[in-house]
Amino acid sequence: MQQQIADLVRSIHPHDPLEATHLQQTLAWITSGALLFRTQKPATPLQHLVAYFALFDPTYQKLLLVDHKNAGLWLPSGGHVEPGEDPRVTVIREAREELNLDAQFLFPDPLFLTITETVGPAPCHTDVSLWYVLQGDCTVPLTYDQEEFHGIAWFPLTGLPLTRCDPHLERFATKLKAQFDVKLGST
Repeated sequence: MQQQIADLVRSIHPHDPLEATHLQQTLAWITSGALLFRTQKPATPLQHLVAYFALFDPTYQKLLLVDHKNAGLWLPSGGHVEPGEDPRVTVIREAREELNLDAQFLFPDPLFLTITETVGPAPCHTDVSLWYVLQGDCTVPLTYDQEEFHGIAWFPLTGLPLTRCDPHLERFATKLKAQFDVKLGST
């Protein structure tokens, strides 16, 4: 599984110098033989793998974010990768659990990678997050896990709640827009 995760990380093209640094640090972490997966809640080991999924509506250029109770932030959905679990399987599982949604990947591999110190009431730890992009439709109502989230909302890429969100969300949105423009063949 370490090799599979390393290959996923290598498939990500860095958007900026910070992402390039995060990619290098992640590959060094993986090859060090450290435990990659959370084995005990809330934070053992202190650094572990997370799979985010950004539900994106390309027609309206909107991103679904969840108002996460524990983090106190607007975040993409996702969760901890279980020991030995393929991160794509994590996304499929979490999409079902959190939004009652069947995952439809816009890109087969993660688009973005971040290393983030967590915030909130639980013990702080480091999330190494693979950011996947799923097809969304902002005109279709969604149900969500009310135990985990205060609510959900669609935000235009140019109107994200940047004062209360994942610290890397703006960079992700910029990369997503650039990637999606390339995918559509526009400039």
